[in-house]
Amino acid sequence: MSRRRILVTSALPNANGAIHLGHLLEHVQTDIWARFQRMRGHECIYVCADDTHGTATMLKAEQEKTTPEALIEAIRVDHARDFAGFGISHDNYYSTHSDENRHYSELIFNRLQAAGYIFTRQVDQLFDPERKLFLADRYVKGNCPKCKTPDQYGDNCESCGATYDAMELTSPRSLISGATPVVRASDHYFFDLPQFEAPLRAWLAAGGAQPEVANKLAEWLDGGLRAWDISRDAPYFGFQIPGTTDKYFYVWMDAPIGYMASFANYISTQANGLDFDDFWSADSTCEVHHFIGKDIVNFHALFWPAVLEGAQFRKPTRVHTHGFITVDGTKMSKSRGTFINASTYLEHLDPEYLRYYFATKLNGTVDDIDISLDDFVARVNSDLVGKVVNIASRCAGFINKQFDGKLTDKLIEDDLWQQASAASDELAQHFEAGDVARAIRRIMELADQANQYIAHKEPWARIKDPALRDEVHGVCSLGINLFRLLVIYLKPVVPSLATDSEQFLNVDSLAWEDAQQPLLGHQVNKFKPLFQRMDRKVLDKLIEASAEEAGSVAEPAAAGATDSKNSKSKQATQDDGYIHIDDFNKVQLKVAKIVAASNVEGADKLLQLTLDVGGETRQVFSGIKAAYQAEDLVGRLTVVVANLAPRKMKFGVSEGMVLAAGPGGDELFLLSPDSGAQAGMDVR
Repeated sequence: MSRRRILVTSALPNANGAIHLGHLLEHVQTDIWARFQRMRGHECIYVCADDTHGTATMLKAEQEKTTPEALIEAIRVDHARDFAGFGISHDNYYSTHSDENRHYSELIFNRLQAAGYIFTRQVDQLFDPERKLFLADRYVKGNCPKCKTPDQYGDNCESCGATYDAMELTSPRSLISGATPVVRASDHYFFDLPQFEAPLRAWLAAGGAQPEVANKLAEWLDGGLRAWDISRDAPYFGFQIPGTTDKYFYVWMDAPIGYMASFANYISTQANGLDFDDFWSADSTCEVHHFIGKDIVNFHALFWPAVLEGAQFRKPTRVHTHGFITVDGTKMSKSRGTFINASTYLEHLDPEYLRYYFATKLNGTVDDIDISLDDFVARVNSDLVGKVVNIASRCAGFINKQFDGKLTDKLIEDDLWQQASAASDELAQHFEAGDVARAIRRIMELADQANQYIAHKEPWARIKDPALRDEVHGVCSLGINLFRLLVIYLKPVVPSLATDSEQFLNVDSLAWEDAQQPLLGHQVNKFKPLFQRMDRKVLDKLIEASAEEAGSVAEPAAAGATDSKNSKSKQATQDDGYIHIDDFNKVQLKVAKIVAASNVEGADKLLQLTLDVGGETRQVFSGIKAAYQAEDLVGRLTVVVANLAPRKMKFGVSEGMVLAAGPGGDELFLLSPDSGAQAGMDVR
C-alpha cells in the first residue's frame, strides 16, 4: 500500500459564538477520518481556523467595547481549547484574519482578474443612513411582500416561506440603528462562475462529492450558474480588495482561502519539511479533503472549486458532506437545554461518550443525525463498557494474578483470532468511505463473539480445577488479544480509551497493521478500570445546565437605551401597577399546535401538552384538566408564551405557558387564533 499525502479540513467555525454540538459533530467526523488515515501509515495533516470577517464581527466588537482583532483572538483561544477537550487532533488551528490569508486572497483575486474572471457592476442595496453602512439581509426586517406578515428578515418569510430581495420588504427597518433604510447604488466585484460549468461537471464526475450531493449540484448546474458577488462596501471588517479604497472581500471569498492560509502557517511555524505547492499546485498528486455541513455545499462544491480552477490551484479531492443534528427528533433548542455548548458538556461528561455516539450515527451520507438521549446512555454503556472493556476486565484478573501478567506463547483458538483479524480490511473500507456507523456495528459483532466465547469457556469456574489451568491461561490470553484488536479498530473513535488500553497492554501506540499480529508471550501491566459507565442523572444535569445557561443570556439593550430610561420603566412598574412597553416587548407569544395531550399521573389539575411551535416541539404542563378532555385538544391551535424560562416540576420540565381565560375550574377557555393561523406564527 503506497503512502498517501493528505490535507484534511473541517468547515471554519464562526468567530461570533461558542463551539456547540453542531461543530463537534463535524470535527469529530473529520478527526475520526484523519486519525484512521494516520493509523494506516499515511501522512495526514488536519488544519482549521476561525471564520472571522464580516459586519457581525465589527458590530460585536463595538458592543463589547473592544477591537475586532482582540475579540476574534479571544474567541479563537476558546474554540481551540474546546476542540482539544474533545480530542480533536488539529495540527493547526488558525484564523482567517492573518497575513497568510491576506496574501493568498490577494494572489487569487489578482490571478482571477488577470484571466478575465472578475468584473464589476452596479448593485442597488439598502443603506442605513444613521450608521452609514450597507445592510446585509440579516440586518433588515419589514413586512413580507407576499403575505404582508410583519417583522420578517430581508431574505425570506418565516410565515409563508417566500424568498425575496430585501428591497421588496415594505416598512423596512435597520436592526442596527432602527432607522428606515434607503436604497443606494454601489459598484461590486463579481466572480464569473458560469465560465466554470464544464470543469465543475468533470470534477463532480470524478468523485468530487457524494452521489446524492453530486446529483443536487447537477440540478443547479442544469439550471444555470450565476456570477457570484465577492465584494462588500466599507465599513467592513476584512481584507481590502487590491486597487480599491472602500471595497472589501466578502467573507465567503476569503473564508475558504483560510484552509490554504492555515496550512501555510503550519508549514512556516513547524520544522516539518512540507512544501505548500506539493499540496496546492494545479498538478498536485497529494489529496485535499473538506468536511462540511449540507447548508454550505454550494460554496464548497461550486464556488470554491471554480475559484481554485481559475486561480491555477488544484481542486479538492473530495468534499464530504454531512447532515444536521436533531435531539430526540427535534432541532437543538436552547429552552429545552439541547443546544449544548462544548464547554458545558465538558463540565459534566466524558467527551468520548459523545465521540462514540456520533460514530454510531455517521454513515457517510447527508442524512440528519438524531441524538436520542436514552439511546445515548444505553449505547455507550452497552457497547463500550458492557462489551469492549468487559473483555479486558474479565480476563485481566486471571492473567495478572494467576499467570504473573504474561500471555501464552501461542493462541488457543487460532480461528477466532483470524476471523477478527481478517475484519481489518472490511473495517478499513468503511472508515475510508466515512461509513463509521457500519464499522461500529461490525466491531460490536466481534465484541459479542469474544464475550460469548469467554462466557462459554467460563474461566472463573475452570480455574478451580488445576488440570484446566493451562486452558484458562489460553482462554484469557486470547481474550486479551481480542480486546486489543477491538481497541485498534476503535482507536480513531475513542483515542483516550485506546491510550489507557495501550498502557495496560504494555505496548507502543497501536497502528492499524498491528491487527495482523497477536501478542504472544507478552507481559501486560496491572489492569485498572478503563472506562466509567455513563450516568443518566449526570446527562440530565447537563441538559438542565444548558437550559439555565441559555436563560441567563440577557437580550442586548435597544439602540439608544440608557440606565435612566430603564430605571424609569422599573419605577413605573413598581409604583402604579403598569408595565412599560419595553417590558411587554420581552414577552414572545406564538401560535402553537397541540400535537399530543395526556393526563398527568398524580396531578388533579394538570394536562401534559406537546406543542408544535413551528418546527420545534415543547412540553408544557397546563392546569386546564377540569375544563378539557386530553383527547379533545389534539390538533387544536392555541397561544403559548414561547420565551418563558423552563420550569422544573416534579412531573417534568414545563417549557412555556398556554393562555386561557375564565374564572377557573371547568370555566377555562384556551385562547385560539382564527382559522388560517399556523404553528410558529408570532402573536401581535
